[in-house]
Amino acid sequence: MGKTGKHVHVVGTGTIGEPLIGLLLDFRKDLGIDEISFNKKQALTYDRPKVKNLIRRGARLVADQEMIPQFEDLGMKITYEYNEVLAKADVIIDCTPAGNRHKENQYQRIEETTAGFVAQGSEFGFGKMYARGINDEALERGKDKYIHVVSCNTHNLAVLIDTLALQDKDAGNLVEGRFVLIRRANDISQDSKFIPAPQAGKHDDERFGTHHARDAYHLFNTLGHELNLFSSTMKVNTQYMHSMWFSIRLRERISLPQVISRLRENQRVALTEKRSANSIFSFGRDQGHYGRLLSQTVVSVPTLHVRGDHEVVGFTFTPQDGNSLLSSVAITAWFLYPDDYVERLQPLREYFFEEI
Repeated sequence: MGKTGKHVHVVGTGTIGEPLIGLLLDFRKDLGIDEISFNKKQALTYDRPKVKNLIRRGARLVADQEMIPQFEDLGMKITYEYNEVLAKADVIIDCTPAGNRHKENQYQRIEETTAGFVAQGSEFGFGKMYARGINDEALERGKDKYIHVVSCNTHNLAVLIDTLALQDKDAGNLVEGRFVLIRRANDISQDSKFIPAPQAGKHDDERFGTHHARDAYHLFNTLGHELNLFSSTMKVNTQYMHSMWFSIRLRERISLPQVISRLRENQRVALTEKRSANSIFSFGRDQGHYGRLLSQTVVSVPTLHVRGDHEVVGFTFTPQDGNSLLSSVAITAWFLYPDDYVERLQPLREYFFEEI
């Protein structure tokens, strides 16, 4: 029996999975999606309010065959058994830290009947790296089956590189990019892994420092660019937002007004006069899609500085998960409708902000 309609399945309902399901549900008509499903492994009363609300909004709950009675005993209606939905789905978006294992154990056996598979920032090696608006031209129809949406912080530094250094697609204009990712300890939805004080991160990658620069390098490498990038990280005891200090050295001369003008012209960059994560987070809570900004970065204009006519420094804030959510939706639309996916994404622009 052939597939009917367009079906998107989301694996996982954590800090990326849950809001992604909500975003797909709210824009499914514009995106041309007929059915959205998601799966849970364990039947827990702790998760029941979230699950029932997603079902109420139109999503279909999926579970392993042996777990179906437990879900239904707790009042959570199952629509599909997991193997059934794997055969049915056109696009599968994996929002778990086990995407590579799922690829090997599950996804590779259904490649012929599935348009595409998507994994998130932690799953290095899953497939071609992608960030909306950065390397869309590198996508190859009929060839790219597995896509790795880069992390929220990688989106942040990548859009700065693209906007400030690569306007003419000349990779030689970027002499060096250095980044310090100042990360929140955990998400406001999480109870674990909070820290009592700032904690410096290790440089695990000999060439790039941390995975952020490494992933950005591979993202731009899909376009044939070889960029000189290095990143460091630290965690601070907050749940609000990640922030980032950057230094981008250019071959060309550049002025501060030119920097601001380039940033302002990019619709995926938000500018702000604010310098505190809490005030930007508050704006997102009030004005974003269920509290999330879909912009790729928020640049604090008062912190911008041009040093010696060639080096741009400043601070930005990462709309964590919001930017990777947008890329996940974008690549889903590309898998389903490669000829007009950009037009289908336009209704989401109301959650891009020129100014915050």
